Amino acid sequence: MGIEDIDESLRCGRRGLRTRPGTLLLGSTGARLWADYLDEVPGFQGRLDFLHKCNIPLLFSVAPDLRTAPQPAEVQWRPSHLTMTQDWAGLHLHERKFITWDDCAVTVQSWTNNRAEAVVVRLATDDSWVGPDAYGEHELPGRMGLRLRMAVVSSDSRLWTGIRIDPGERLDVAVTAALGLHSEHSFEQLRARAAEICGSDHIVAAHVRSYAEWFANAPSFRSSDPLLDRTWDYRWFLLRHNLARPGIGQLPSLAMWEGRSHKMSKQPWNPGGWEFSKLIPLSSPLQLVDARWYGDPALGADILTSAASCQGSDGLLYAKTVDATFEYYCNFLGYAAAQYSALHGPDRVRAVLPALKKQVRSERALRTPGDDGLPVTTVHQRTGKEYQPSYWYFHGFADNPKDPATYTPLKRVDQAIYQYLNAIGVASLCAVLADADEDEFRKIAAETKDAVLRKQWDADTAFFYDLHYETDEKAMVRNVVGLYPWWAGITGDEHLSGIEKAFAADAFGTEWPLPSVSADSPAFAPSGGWNRQFLKGRNGCMWNGPTWPYTNSVALDAIGRTSLANGHRFDDLFADLLRKYCLLHFHQHDGRTPYLVEHYDSLTGEPISDEPDYLHSYLIDLIVRYVVGLQIEDNRVVLDPVDIGLDHFALSDVVAAGHRIAVTYRRGDGLRLIVDDVEVASAQSLSPLRSTLAVN
Repeated sequence: MGIEDIDESLRCGRRGLRTRPGTLLLGSTGARLWADYLDEVPGFQGRLDFLHKCNIPLLFSVAPDLRTAPQPAEVQWRPSHLTMTQDWAGLHLHERKFITWDDCAVTVQSWTNNRAEAVVVRLATDDSWVGPDAYGEHELPGRMGLRLRMAVVSSDSRLWTGIRIDPGERLDVAVTAALGLHSEHSFEQLRARAAEICGSDHIVAAHVRSYAEWFANAPSFRSSDPLLDRTWDYRWFLLRHNLARPGIGQLPSLAMWEGRSHKMSKQPWNPGGWEFSKLIPLSSPLQLVDARWYGDPALGADILTSAASCQGSDGLLYAKTVDATFEYYCNFLGYAAAQYSALHGPDRVRAVLPALKKQVRSERALRTPGDDGLPVTTVHQRTGKEYQPSYWYFHGFADNPKDPATYTPLKRVDQAIYQYLNAIGVASLCAVLADADEDEFRKIAAETKDAVLRKQWDADTAFFYDLHYETDEKAMVRNVVGLYPWWAGITGDEHLSGIEKAFAADAFGTEWPLPSVSADSPAFAPSGGWNRQFLKGRNGCMWNGPTWPYTNSVALDAIGRTSLANGHRFDDLFADLLRKYCLLHFHQHDGRTPYLVEHYDSLTGEPISDEPDYLHSYLIDLIVRYVVGLQIEDNRVVLDPVDIGLDHFALSDVVAAGHRIAVTYRRGDGLRLIVDDVEVASAQSLSPLRSTLAVN
């Protein structure tokens, strides 16, 4: 059941930050503790974080009393733990380290002395905040007086003063640092937690088993394409890696971070800049549409509930940390909630329906000043796609886009589609929950759809455009969000030519699609600058040419949906884009080393940003609904795969409506739908299949 061996599936060599050579990444994370990066030294030194960004430089380290520098380490990365071997001219170290879900940093080390003389190895901590009793306390930066507590324990207490390793001898030792908050944990409690790990047998094996348990609830997917299989497993790792349980303040329960790295300074205990380790409701729907396929419905319910809890009194959803509230972002949470409900039933969504209703009503009231129902975006960051060139179209793409005189508010295509999808989603939830407000939201959806098709479509160029907020003049810039109406399923036969035209070489058909603006735009900059200026630094967020996994998800959804609705017309395009999207998930596109970041150069495929294991997109859902072709609608199973050229595939352990579903295909043998271990439908090819599910 599930992904049987996530460690073996994703095992690779060294993983480190592109922008900080020599660093190491760690896959395992705690509910609150994680490593932004580790230095190549035994123990836990680098930049570690608790709750949110805090840049802890050192928990503990273990070092020999040698002046000899070690050789560069050999590293093997696995999701559950990191293995590092180093050599100091004959002194050999084999180390495995990880972080447990209950926030313990653990290292298990074997030191072998092949030198001619004895060597002493010693455990060290940061004496600026850790005392000789191995207890430490430090105020978390910017966290309203919250204080971090730590207790460090070794399996051999002599390590504090130094253990002598004679020639030919080997020392096996474990060290654990247990971390918590002063308001919740005594030092004695933390010490007991760390001592329990250090005193147990088979420390690493026990952790590996514990870590793997989460993946047992993930459906299994295997096919004739190893790249696709590995990407599937990596996407499940991303969900686990970014899972957190702050358990305090504004985030009292489970949350899903947008990422574990950050665009911040690395100064110890003093991070500055923007971080992704916060609950950002723009990302929550993207995470939910993937997480809904997890076998335990509680994961999706937690993501949905946490996002809804970020609602302000004005009805908008704001990004939050445990002690601070940040900007709101437009999103499609209501639509994602309806998709989740289709799999696991409306009762799990009932409690958040009032918040979803309020969001649609509030965004419509606050953002739609005209009578056409199209929302206006006055701040370009609020749809999460800052510096899309259409905002500056009416001023000739001025050299200084930060000058407010060069900037025009717009009736944005993406915000309009979010409004439509949320209204449709809420209406469908009202219908299944017998809520009397269904007609209100269907009316909002219908008005928005009509305005998008009537005003934002341009027949001559076959694309959808943002509009001047006052005059409705089209900003003739092909932003990637112009594909969103196909994603929403509101287009017709008269719009089909727009797909072919959109993927011409001078539009979105770049080498590494999809650029955030078409390649023929005067403001097109594939690496993210603006008129040869890097306004936000080399790695800054820019939507005027780079490729973003976020919109790759949506565009693939749009193409898959349109292809199925039109006799599989765009299957080849879907297959090509899916493969390139999968390759972006791996360092150097090697198909081996997982490394998904925020955005990429759309011509070269180079990762522009450096937030590895970033979760601001979806892909699991696309594989299930299009590659496998599995759609769950109104207690019906519909199978209609997009043919991407696979010789075989098998999806198993999908949970829907209380049933367990599997799908298998082998070219020449046929397609089979299996519900609760019984084959209920089959076909000799990738032909559509349908079956009714009885609700358990």
